[in-house]
Amino acid sequence: MRMAMAGLYKRLLPSPPAVDFASSDGKQLFIEAVQNGTMEGFYKLISNFQTQSEPAYCGLASLAMVLNALAIDPGRKWKGPWRWFDESMLDCCEPLEKVKEQGISFGKLVCLAHCAGAKVEAFRTNQSTLDEFRKFVVRCSSSDDCHMISSYHRGTFKQTGTGHFSPIGGYHAGSDMALILDVARFKYPPHWVPVELLWEAMENIDEATGQRRGFMLISRPHRDPGLLYTLSCKHESWVKVAKYLMDDVPNLVKSEDIKDVHNVLSVVFSSLPSNFGEFIKWIAEVRRREDGGQNLSQEEKGRLSLNEEVLKQVQETGLFKHVVEFLSSVNPCCRNTQALIHENNLPDIAAGVCCQGAELLAGKFGSPERYCCQETCVTSVKANGEKPITLVSGTVVNGSREQRVDVVVPSCPKKMNCCGSSPTSCIGIYPAGNDVLTALLLALPPETWCGIKDEKLLSEMYSLVLTKNLPILLQEE
Repeated sequence: MRMAMAGLYKRLLPSPPAVDFASSDGKQLFIEAVQNGTMEGFYKLISNFQTQSEPAYCGLASLAMVLNALAIDPGRKWKGPWRWFDESMLDCCEPLEKVKEQGISFGKLVCLAHCAGAKVEAFRTNQSTLDEFRKFVVRCSSSDDCHMISSYHRGTFKQTGTGHFSPIGGYHAGSDMALILDVARFKYPPHWVPVELLWEAMENIDEATGQRRGFMLISRPHRDPGLLYTLSCKHESWVKVAKYLMDDVPNLVKSEDIKDVHNVLSVVFSSLPSNFGEFIKWIAEVRRREDGGQNLSQEEKGRLSLNEEVLKQVQETGLFKHVVEFLSSVNPCCRNTQALIHENNLPDIAAGVCCQGAELLAGKFGSPERYCCQETCVTSVKANGEKPITLVSGTVVNGSREQRVDVVVPSCPKKMNCCGSSPTSCIGIYPAGNDVLTALLLALPPETWCGIKDEKLLSEMYSLVLTKNLPILLQEE
C-alpha cells in the first residue's frame, strides 16, 4: 500500500485565462501557429527545456535554458568534459545562496545574461508599449536566433505565487496568445496566455525593487563580449562605484582648476571608492594542468590571439599613454591608486586566480570550502617554435585534495621578472592598472566630460575617448 506524503503535487492550471499546451485547444493553437511560422523559436527551446532545480531559481533556469538553446559556449566545464550552462554556473552577479532564498531581480538577470556572453535587450514595461511588446514576441517566435524571457506576476493569471520568470516559446496570431514555457514544471505545464494579459502581468511592481517587471530579448553576439574585462555586480559595493562614475565624475570635471589631461585623470582617480577593485574584473582562461599540459588547442590559441590583439589596441590608444604617465607620477602608497597598480602584487593575483580556477573546475565556485594556493609561478612557455604563451600555474589544496591549475592570459612584450625565464625573454602579464583604467575610461559615456570648461581640453578629451575613433575590435570590447 502506497502512502501519500505531505507536500504538493502540481497545481491545477486556472483555465481560463490560460490554455494548457497539451490540451486539445492548446494543440490546435500550436498547429495553427506552426502553420503561420510563429513557432520557429520553440524547437530549440523545447530541446533545452528544463525544470528549475530550486523553488526560487526560475530566473536562472530560464536563462540557462535560453543560453543553451542559442548554443552559447560557457567557456568552462559543467561536469566531466562537458561545457554546458547550468543554474549552478550563473553566479557572477548574485550569490547563489541569496538567489536560493530570495530569487533574483530583473536587473540582476540581465546582468547574468551579459556575463554569460549573450546579447541582451531589456525593457521594463515603462520603457516599452503593448504594441512593441507584441512585435518583439512575434519577432522571437518567428526565428530561432532570438529568445524572450518574461518577468511577470502569476496572480494576473489566477495562478498561485508571485513574481516569476519563464521563456516565451511561440505566438498564435489569431487569438493573440503567447506560449509560456513555464520552468516550474513541477507546478504548472506550458500554457498559452493572452498577450494583453501577459503585458498586464509584467506591469506589476516588484516589491523587492520598487520597479516594474518586463521582458528581455536574448541572442548570440557576433563575437564573445568582454574579452579582457567585465564588470561585477555580485558585490553590493558596485552600486556605489557605478554612482561615482556616472554621477560624481561629471561634476568633478567641472572644476576651474582642470587645465590638462593629467588634471582630469587626477580628479577622477584620486576620489575612486576604496572598493573599486571589486567592480571591474579581468578575464582569464582556466584549465586543469592535465587537460593539455603546456600545449594549447586551436580554439584556445584563437581566443588568446584575439585577446592579445584587444590588449595591443588598448595600449596603442592615446589615452593609454596619458594613463601610464599619470600612474607613474603618483605616490604608489596612495590608498586609492594602490589597488590599480596590479604589477606590485602579482603573486597575490596569481594565487587568487588559481584558487578561483580550481573552485570553478570543481563546480564549487563561491562555496564555503577553503581553497589554498600553496605555490604559484608565472612562466613564459614557448612550444614548437611558436610565440611564447604566458601561464599562471598553481598548486591548489582543498583539504586532502590537490589540483594543479593553469591560467592562460594574454601577454604583451614587456620586461619583468618571473620564474622559469630571464627578465629579457619574459612576457608581461595583464591585468595592469593602466590597461584596466584605460578600458574603463573608454567605456564611460561621452557626456561624462561635457562639463570641462576649457574648450581646447574638452576637444582633446573627446578625441581620446570617443569610441568611433577606435579600431572595431576595441569598440566592441
